Amino acid sequence: MSKLALSSLFAAGAALLCAAGPAAAAPLLSASKITFGDAGTLFIADWKAATIYALDVPDAKGGSGAPYNLADVQQTIAAALKQPVAALRFEDLAVQPGSETAYVALTIGSGAGPRSAAIVAIDHTGKVRRVDTHALRNAAAITDAPSKDLKFWRTLPAQSLTVTDMKFYAGKLYVAGLSNRSFASTLRVYDYPFKGAAQTATVEMYHPVHNEIETRAPIRAMSIMTIGGEPTLVAAYTCTPLVTIPLSAIKDGAHIVAKTIGEMGWGSAPAGLVTYKLGDTDYALLANSSRAADLLSLNELASGAAKPGLDRPIDWPAGPYSGVKAVMTPIAAVMRIDNLNPMLLLALRRDDASGAMQLVSIPKGVYLRLSDFVNEYDFPDYVYPAGDKFRDFHKYGRTIEGYPELAR
Repeated sequence: MSKLALSSLFAAGAALLCAAGPAAAAPLLSASKITFGDAGTLFIADWKAATIYALDVPDAKGGSGAPYNLADVQQTIAAALKQPVAALRFEDLAVQPGSETAYVALTIGSGAGPRSAAIVAIDHTGKVRRVDTHALRNAAAITDAPSKDLKFWRTLPAQSLTVTDMKFYAGKLYVAGLSNRSFASTLRVYDYPFKGAAQTATVEMYHPVHNEIETRAPIRAMSIMTIGGEPTLVAAYTCTPLVTIPLSAIKDGAHIVAKTIGEMGWGSAPAGLVTYKLGDTDYALLANSSRAADLLSLNELASGAAKPGLDRPIDWPAGPYSGVKAVMTPIAAVMRIDNLNPMLLLALRRDDASGAMQLVSIPKGVYLRLSDFVNEYDFPDYVYPAGDKFRDFHKYGRTIEGYPELAR
């Protein structure tokens, strides 16, 4: 049993009777965001119930280091759930630490019919297991969710953005999203095991593309890094400002002015922000919905955070970027992304030609899959010149992508 699960046993009675959550078992109505606390604890945001659940999951058995090459994971999951392929809507992805098992949050339903929610666990072989969510008890209530009447683009409920991202750090669950406050962009912090109402702060930031102070649009992706010796939330918004917020500033009732350290470009939404160490350097990788991913070193982030912050509009379209400098990586149109292991990322993405949902690994450091392309190296009569700097990577990449016979 996980450490978080063990500690929750001692606090279970108090936690279930307090204002943070319901005492009775509850069904899962929706699953918009998921994240792991430790290998045995999965947090699930249920926006329809305005509740965050902590679910015990089977302990990790140790990762194999094997890559994922699931070219049509939607078909695989639909078959396991006995649902039509078109009935699945993919919501979020989280990799269980240690096991390298992917957990996927789904909405099931189509047309005007009813919707249900499901969480599945899937390994690199494509074996799918539906996670039992029928007796959710360890819960924290969200007491300030947006109004049911507010919708975007006629049909998108504002309540579906009650939680836009979650991260667990040092015994606390940090939750970004919308609230019913006039400054709707909100950060909630829950102690875990859940034992009371969230500490809640509102957030504003300067958006260089729009040239305005924004208090409504929520954080869409975030991670926590130690910057300048202080635990700091690094967060990205749609269209795409990057900000930093010291965790010490997130206090109940506070109004936070986030520091905008970068303008990464316009017309895209963050699809995930992951952090990891590669070699001797810590990195943050920001995946985007409609352009290449941005790779930022901790040194670059720290340099930006040490400065006053951006306060001037970009020169659009001639100068679309400002602030911290990112390296363009060829990861585009990814829906969700997470760390698989120290060497590989795991991406949930759509195939351009077929539209099939894929669950595939991507090597850190090069950030591409060779089988996405056909180029000079791929012709059978190509001969590598002596000392070619790409040969070893091509051998590795072809092997982990499932083409060992091409690893010449």
